[in-house]
Amino acid sequence: MKGKKHSSIKRRMVGAYVSSILSISLVLLLVGVSTLLLASAQSVSDYFKENLLVSVMLKQSTTEEQGRAYAKELESRPYVSSVAFIDREQGTKELKEMLGEDFLEVFQSSPVPISVDINLKAEYVSADSLELVRNLLEKDALVDEIESQKNMVEALSTNIRKVTMMLAVFVALLLFISLILINNVVRLHIFSRRFSINTMQLVGATRSFIRKPFIIRAMFQGIAAAVVALLLMAGILWFVHSSLPQLFEVLNREIFIATGGVVLLCGVVICIVGTFFDVNKLLSMSKDELYG
Repeated sequence: MKGKKHSSIKRRMVGAYVSSILSISLVLLLVGVSTLLLASAQSVSDYFKENLLVSVMLKQSTTEEQGRAYAKELESRPYVSSVAFIDREQGTKELKEMLGEDFLEVFQSSPVPISVDINLKAEYVSADSLELVRNLLEKDALVDEIESQKNMVEALSTNIRKVTMMLAVFVALLLFISLILINNVVRLHIFSRRFSINTMQLVGATRSFIRKPFIIRAMFQGIAAAVVALLLMAGILWFVHSSLPQLFEVLNREIFIATGGVVLLCGVVICIVGTFFDVNKLLSMSKDELYG
């Protein structure tokens, strides 16, 4: 009879431990996803910035050889990420697709100039830097006109700043909420062991001796919960990658490693800190409070 009772208690304790790990894992999953979004905000910003085009229209008198040589020279400039040379034939074809086949009939010769599309490096895609780049390009002898999408750049920079600030506030709030939720889970588990703690006190065990097994258990609990959370997040990312692989062009290994580190650190630190204070609280309780 005693064996069955002991086995039943052991199963309940294991069940409570597993459920606490799963509860903590779900909270850490939210922390991980939010951290990933915050950490990738700069990469997303750089991706969009480097995909904005600066179109440089060359003078009508420019030959194709001169245009290609100019495009080649632009590639070596410090603010340029990539260059695409567009000859008259390609430009005419693109305009035909936009305006129709007969748009050239009113012209004796093709009005389509040779042009060069430039993608700037992300650090140069801001209102001030873009104006500086524009001034430098206008000094080139072959350049006739420049289209730089300045309004789009300003809107992009403003919106990314707002989104980054909102994400930072959200992550901070989520960390605070996770601290409370995880601490409650840890507290419930420790409170269920209050009589064991009291027994150890009665036989003269020191506070540090009583705390030690709970701290070690909390550390492994935090690690286990973080691993489960990271596995769940990996599953979510795999699903997203299979549906929208282009999103992963802006993510790199460092972002994933940093996110994993944050999740692991949060799980371990919050569990240990919560356990430390909750065990101390139980150790300070009177017998009336303990049995109340």
